[in-house]
Amino acid sequence: MAKSMKLAGLKSVENAHDESVWTATWVPATNSRPPLLLTGSLDENVKLWRPDELELVRTNTGHCLGVVSVAAHPSGVIAASASLDSLVRVFDVDTNVTIATLEAPPSEVWQMQFDPKGTTLAVAGGGSASIKLWDTATWRLVATLSVPRPEGPKPSDKSSSKKFVLSVAWSPDGRRLACGSIDGTISIFDVPHAKFLHHLEGHYMPVRSLVFSPEPDGRKLYSASDDGHVHVYDAEGKAIIGAMSGHSSWVLSVDVSPDGEAIATGSSDKTVRLWDFKMRAAIQTMSNHTDQVWAVAFRPGGGGRLASVSDDKSISLYHCS
Repeated sequence: MAKSMKLAGLKSVENAHDESVWTATWVPATNSRPPLLLTGSLDENVKLWRPDELELVRTNTGHCLGVVSVAAHPSGVIAASASLDSLVRVFDVDTNVTIATLEAPPSEVWQMQFDPKGTTLAVAGGGSASIKLWDTATWRLVATLSVPRPEGPKPSDKSSSKKFVLSVAWSPDGRRLACGSIDGTISIFDVPHAKFLHHLEGHYMPVRSLVFSPEPDGRKLYSASDDGHVHVYDAEGKAIIGAMSGHSSWVLSVDVSPDGEAIATGSSDKTVRLWDFKMRAAIQTMSNHTDQVWAVAFRPGGGGRLASVSDDKSISLYHCS
């Protein structure tokens, strides 16, 4: 049996932001610099950090409410931040020049992710019960993928609020998009045909985080829910492959290691957990944080790093071996 991954604390930065840190992602390396950690906070700021010292590179201002999501383009050259002000700011990572400002109605901008080729930015559309797709060449809205309403004689307004879309994830080949809703529904879309395919059932509370496994066939989807469970689905076959539990409260974030072997989660129980999917179990619990952990992010490529951010205003960086 292969040896399981282990986490070791490398560095923590207390008061990394002035308020809760809600979101984090890695900006891929370019020819001229290493990968950077990108964080967003209730303090309305976005910050870039250099590993491994977590040395602050820059603070981006410009949002007038808390930052709910950050996303990095696969080239590492541009990134985006989204705020409760319903604006998405697209910027040059190294110069901080604003490239585009994408506007949406109130409460219609949540999690975002660039597709693997970098041609499209997908934005979880919150109260619009849809995913919005923006073309990264023109920054025009090119598609709206709507989550179907439940069947019934008269869909009430209540039913649409249940489909409030919080989270979004691209498959490795960029052909599928998954989104997670407040009612626990996960919806799968065929992107080239802009078509809804099916729902994945099993969660009954908000799904705040989704990630596809990096395997080339890209069928395995991990989900994190307020119901305390991490589910693993075959996104094409609509089947649940496994369910894992261990957190004592909401699971707010899930990410998968670049080799697809390990999963990390962050929870409102204040812990980061490392899971082995084959064992369907948590193999390690890290208790660096003193408040809920909003995001966990493995660094892409090699060099084994995991970052976590929390309501305690801190960032933790771990070595994965």
